[in-house]
Amino acid sequence: MKKNIQILRKKYEKYKIDGYVVPKNDDYFTEYSKINRLKIISNFSGSAGLAIILKNKNYLFTDGRYTIQSQAESGKNFVIYRFERLINCNLFKNLTLGIDPKLFTNTQIKKYFLKYNKIKFIKKNLIDEIKKDRVKSDIPFFSLDKNIVGESVSSKINKISRYLKKNKSDYIFITAPENVAWILNIRGADGPNSPIPNSRLIISKSKKILLISKKEKCKKLLKNKIINLNQFSDIHKLPEEILKLKGKNFIIDDKSCSLFYESIINSKFKIISREDPTYLLKAIKNKVEINSMINAHILDGVALTKFIYWLKKINKKKISEVEAIKKLERFRKMNKNFLYPSFDTIAGSGKNGAIVHYRAKQENCRSINKKDIFLCDSGGQYKYGTTDVTRTICFSNQSLNIKNIYTKVLKGHIAVATTNINKDNTGKKIDKRARKFLNESNLDYEHGTGHGVGFFLNVHEGPQSITKINKVKIEPGMVLSNEPGYYKKNHFGIRIENLVFVDKKNGKLFFQNLTMAPIEKDLINFDLLTFYEKNYLFKYHLDVYSKISKYLTQNEKKWLASLI
Repeated sequence: MKKNIQILRKKYEKYKIDGYVVPKNDDYFTEYSKINRLKIISNFSGSAGLAIILKNKNYLFTDGRYTIQSQAESGKNFVIYRFERLINCNLFKNLTLGIDPKLFTNTQIKKYFLKYNKIKFIKKNLIDEIKKDRVKSDIPFFSLDKNIVGESVSSKINKISRYLKKNKSDYIFITAPENVAWILNIRGADGPNSPIPNSRLIISKSKKILLISKKEKCKKLLKNKIINLNQFSDIHKLPEEILKLKGKNFIIDDKSCSLFYESIINSKFKIISREDPTYLLKAIKNKVEINSMINAHILDGVALTKFIYWLKKINKKKISEVEAIKKLERFRKMNKNFLYPSFDTIAGSGKNGAIVHYRAKQENCRSINKKDIFLCDSGGQYKYGTTDVTRTICFSNQSLNIKNIYTKVLKGHIAVATTNINKDNTGKKIDKRARKFLNESNLDYEHGTGHGVGFFLNVHEGPQSITKINKVKIEPGMVLSNEPGYYKKNHFGIRIENLVFVDKKNGKLFFQNLTMAPIEKDLINFDLLTFYEKNYLFKYHLDVYSKISKYLTQNEKKWLASLI
C-alpha cells in the first residue's frame, strides 16, 4: 500500500495536481464490483468508501458499518472520517484534485469538492497505471422469460416511454446495469455476487432502444433475437452513437451517469432531469417476482436451519469462522437452484461480531468459542430470488446484560415486522420503531435498519430503505431487510435480520416475512417481552416449521418444533 501511494504521488507533477481521488465504485457505479481500486491504494476492503491521497496526507471516508474495519485495514496510513465530512470538504483548501471523470457524477463533485477546491479531469486512471485488476468479463448475458419476471420487455419500455412524454424528453440514458437488467429482462455475470449485466441503455420516447455493451457479452441476445443489430452498439462507439441521435432533451441518472458521459450528452442536448424512474418501478415487485422470492427463501431457510442445528447440536469440533462459512455454503449447495452467495458471508465470533461488515480470512480468523456469541450474516442468489439473513447464535448460557441487549434488538425487529404501514409509511418513521427499545437504555447502532433488495439482482437496492433519513413512501410489492443490531467494540455483535415484503389486504398495508429460519431463543430474556411479542415469536416459528419441516431430517424437525 505504501509503495502504491508513493508511485501515485510521483505522477502529481506531470498532471499538475495536488492530490488524487479514488472512489470504491467502478464506472458502472455498482456497490460490489470485481474491480477494487480503493483497496489497491488504501487496503480498505469495505463496500463503501473514498480515498483522497494528497502530497503529504491521506484521507479515507466511509460509513458507520466500517468504523472498526477501516481503522484496522487503513488506519496506519490514512486519517479516517465518516462520509458526512466529505460534504463541502474543508479538511484542505485551494487544492487541485485529479479525478477519473468516468467514476464520478456531477452531483458528487459539486457536493464534495467545488466549494473549497478545484477538480481536474484525468482521462487515464492513475490507479490502473499502478496495478490493474484483471477481470474476465466476456461471459454472455442471458434473458429471463416473462413467466419468471412477470412482465414483458415491451410493457416496461411502454412505462419508460410514457415517463419521457410526460417529462417532454426525447431520450433517457439508463446507466445503472441493474436498471438495464430489469427493463430488458436480462442478467449477466459482471458482479461478484450479483447477476449484473454491465451495460447501458438509451430509450427514446418512440420506444426505440440502443443497448450498449461489449458485443461478446450480447452474442446470446443477438443470436436468440432478444435484440437485433440495430438495437446494439459496442461500448467504444457510444460517444459517437449519442451524438448521432436527433432531438433536444435528455434524461440522465444522477446516481450512475458519470461526468464523462454527461459532458458528451451536454455538448448536443439539454439535460432536463437527473432521475431514472426505473429505480422505483423495479422496487415494486409483481406477484410472480414475490412468489419466486418466497420459494427462494424457503430453500434458503432450509439450508440455514440445517446449518444452525448442526452448529448448535451436532458439531463437537472447534471450528474457525472460515470453516463455518464453508459449511453453510455446502448446505446451500445441496439445493440445485442455489447459484452463489449474494455477498461475502459475515461470520464473526466474539469480538469479531462487533465489526459490522467483518470478513473472515483463513490466515487470521478466530475459532468459534463456545462461550462467545456468533453473528452470521449471509445470503444466496437462487433461481430465482435473492436472500439476505442474519442470525446471532449462542452455544452456552450468556450474561443477563447480553440477553437484555439481544432482547431489545429483537423487540425492535418485531416492532418493524408488525408496523402499521398505513400509518408509518416511510423508512424514516419505521426506523424509530426499530431503535426505540435500545434508545431507552441509551444504546444504538450506526447502520440503517433496512435496505431494499432486488429480484435476482443486487442484495442492496433502493430507493426504499429503513433509515433515519429515508422519506421514500413504502408501497405494496417492495422488499426490504429488517435488521436492527447492537455492537460492543472488542466484545460482541448482535443483529437479527429477516427480509420482508409489503403486502396489502382490505386496504391495509403490512409486512410479510420472506425469511424462514429460526430466531435464537437461548439469548432472550422473556421477562422483557410482552404477550404480543411472545405471540409474534410463536407464530413466526410455527410459520417457519410449516414451510420448511418437510425438507428436514427427523432430528432437525424435532429441534425446530421445540422452538415453537
